[in-house]
Amino acid sequence: MKRLFPASATKTEGEKLITDTEGIVFRQIKASYGRRMILLFSKKFGKISAGTGIREKGKSKSSLSLSPFTYGRYELFKGRESYNINSAEVIKSYYAIGENIDKYMNGAYVLEFTEKILAEEAPAPGIFNLLLEFFDVLEKRERAIGTLVLAYQTKALKYSGVFPVLDRCALCGRREDLSKFSVRDGGLICGQCGGNMENSHPDTLIYDVEFGIVDILKYFAAHSLKNLEGLALKEDAGKLLQRILREYAAYYLDASDIKSEKLV
Repeated sequence: MKRLFPASATKTEGEKLITDTEGIVFRQIKASYGRRMILLFSKKFGKISAGTGIREKGKSKSSLSLSPFTYGRYELFKGRESYNINSAEVIKSYYAIGENIDKYMNGAYVLEFTEKILAEEAPAPGIFNLLLEFFDVLEKRERAIGTLVLAYQTKALKYSGVFPVLDRCALCGRREDLSKFSVRDGGLICGQCGGNMENSHPDTLIYDVEFGIVDILKYFAAHSLKNLEGLALKEDAGKLLQRILREYAAYYLDASDIKSEKLV
C-alpha cells in the first residue's frame, strides 16, 4: 500500500510536534464548523482525543479511516494541550463485522469496554495488539462469539496488570480448598476465608467456583485468541464467567456503565 507519509515521521512546527501513529477509532463526535472530535486508541500515545477537519462524506482514504472497526495510520499535530488529525489512511478495514448484527453488537461492546479500561495518554501496546487480533478472529468467526468476547476480556485483565490470583488463596496464601472466587479480594479464596467472610457479612461479589471456571480463565490467559477457534463455552459456564469478568473489570478498572452491555 502506498504510504501518505513516512512511518517514523517526526518534526516540529513552531510549538507543535508533527508525528504519525497507528490507531483504532473508538468513536467520533460532531463538533462545530464541520469539525469532529475523534477518540483514538493510538499505538504510540494510547487513548487520546483529537480534532479533525477531514470530511466525513466521500470515499477518500482519510474519511474512511475515521470510522470504528478501522485500523489506520494517522498524522497528528500535537500541541501543548491537544491533538489534531491532519491526514490518515486505512491499513485494514474490518467491514465484515458491520455486515453481521451479532458480530457488530459484540464488537461494539468490546470497543466500549476497551475504551473504559484504558487510561488517558498511556500507551498500551499489549491491549492494542490484542484488539487487532480480536477483530481478525471476530471477522472470520461464525459461532460462539460470546466465548471470544470473554476470552478477550480475560486477556485484557492480564495486560492491564490486574489478573486474578488463581493458584492460591488471595487472602491467606493457602493452596487447598479453593472453593470461592472473590472479586474484592482479587481471586480465589479458600473455604475457611470464605466461610469467615460469609459469617461476618454477605458479599455479593463472592462466587462459587463451578463449571470449570478456574480452568477456563487459565486457558484463556495462556492461549492466543486465534488458538480458540471452535471453542464454545456451555451456557451456564458462560453466564457465570460473564458476571465475574464484568464485576471484576468494574471493580479494578472502573469499567462500568457500558451502554452497549445490554446488547450482548
